[in-house]
Amino acid sequence: MSPVNQGFTYFKEVGKGALIGLGILALIIGGFSVGGLGSANNAQAPQVSASVDASASPSPSSSSARSCSVAELAADPRLAKLSGVVINSATDEVLFDRNANVPASTASVMKTLTAAAAILTLGPNYRVETRVYQDATDPGTIILVGGGDPTLSKTAAGKQSVYVDAPKLSTLALNVNKKLAATPITKIIVDATLFSGPTWEPSWEKSELTEGYMSEVTALQVDGDRANPAAETSRRSTSSVMNAGNAFKKALGANAAGATVVAAAMPSDASQIASVSSQPISKWITHMLQVSDNTQAEALARLVALDQGLSGSFASIDAAIKKAVAPLGLNLSGMSIRDGSGLSDYNAVSPTVFAKLMQLVNKPGSGIDLIRQGLPVSAESGSLADRFKGDNIDAAGHVFAKTGWIKKGYTLAGIINAKDSTTLTFAVYALGDVKADAKQAIDNLVTGFYRCGDQLSNQ
Repeated sequence: MSPVNQGFTYFKEVGKGALIGLGILALIIGGFSVGGLGSANNAQAPQVSASVDASASPSPSSSSARSCSVAELAADPRLAKLSGVVINSATDEVLFDRNANVPASTASVMKTLTAAAAILTLGPNYRVETRVYQDATDPGTIILVGGGDPTLSKTAAGKQSVYVDAPKLSTLALNVNKKLAATPITKIIVDATLFSGPTWEPSWEKSELTEGYMSEVTALQVDGDRANPAAETSRRSTSSVMNAGNAFKKALGANAAGATVVAAAMPSDASQIASVSSQPISKWITHMLQVSDNTQAEALARLVALDQGLSGSFASIDAAIKKAVAPLGLNLSGMSIRDGSGLSDYNAVSPTVFAKLMQLVNKPGSGIDLIRQGLPVSAESGSLADRFKGDNIDAAGHVFAKTGWIKKGYTLAGIINAKDSTTLTFAVYALGDVKADAKQAIDNLVTGFYRCGDQLSNQ
């Protein structure tokens, strides 16, 4: 039987006393016992807490004799090199610590930091505009200017892409054709210069494109450059900007039938003739976290950087996200951020940062609490819909967490409504030579956290 399933032990003290008189044996006084508690809910003794300051680097408390061990689960070889932390959200005590303060690869758990940065910098109601301009000297030339909205869709009216209620090229085309009814369109310029620098991070696997998990990072693309707009995982290309231009030409129809499509910067004297706006980024964030959309994450990271006056390149993301989340008081020492999605092996953030972040996510009025509604739920939704089944089914519906996967690791970070009603926040990394079964080992361990609650031992 796993230690997490064992009952709590009882402790007994036996005191003995004797009185010795002349030739008289004194009576022996019997012992008394002090019973243990059957439920962690009844434990009311004051406990030493780590600082409530989110920047603290807490260490496990020895203030109570917690006896619910997950040591066997934590030793599962499928976890490879384990890093992790569990915090009692109410008391700020660290209950479990395995390399908790050591920055390491995050995989897609990074998206929670990106989401926080976007909310704090841009605001949840921020919308991205895609605009069309007309050249002042050549009326037959129009310019499609990307604003960083990968949700812009080529789907027909009445059809949905993976991005529900996204703005459509057909709406832009309709308005342009109304404006230029008497002017044949001879040239379409596609301008994606809002984002600077490389469109692909060198540490990313190129297979992410062909396997359909990630697009090039460009300020102009449609449907996240998916071959199939209705499929979350769909092959992407190396020509996302031109793909958008050609789709726009098709949407314009007969009036642009003879137009050429070229990629260039917009002329300075062009005038705006049409635009469409994205859904608020609060909707992006929910979708991004539920299905782990890499393309949305990278767009958000660049928009955050640009809003701060930075370049909007990969090189600007580290400074941008750190500056954005600084008001949260997290301890960012040693942190290194290469992208907004977590795809790079070279991202380095400690488990403690994510567990502390989740304390704020779970706090109404924190400013980033809308992230909670986007977190997948164990055995119920998003990327956790098919997890926490079988022997872990008792944790179903009680774990709210962001999943992560890269070739060298699996991660999970979030909030646990534990069996004893304690609220825990946690992060677990299984890094190194891992296989897909590392997910099961992580789920087993997190279910152990759920079952132990506040009685979780660090042993």
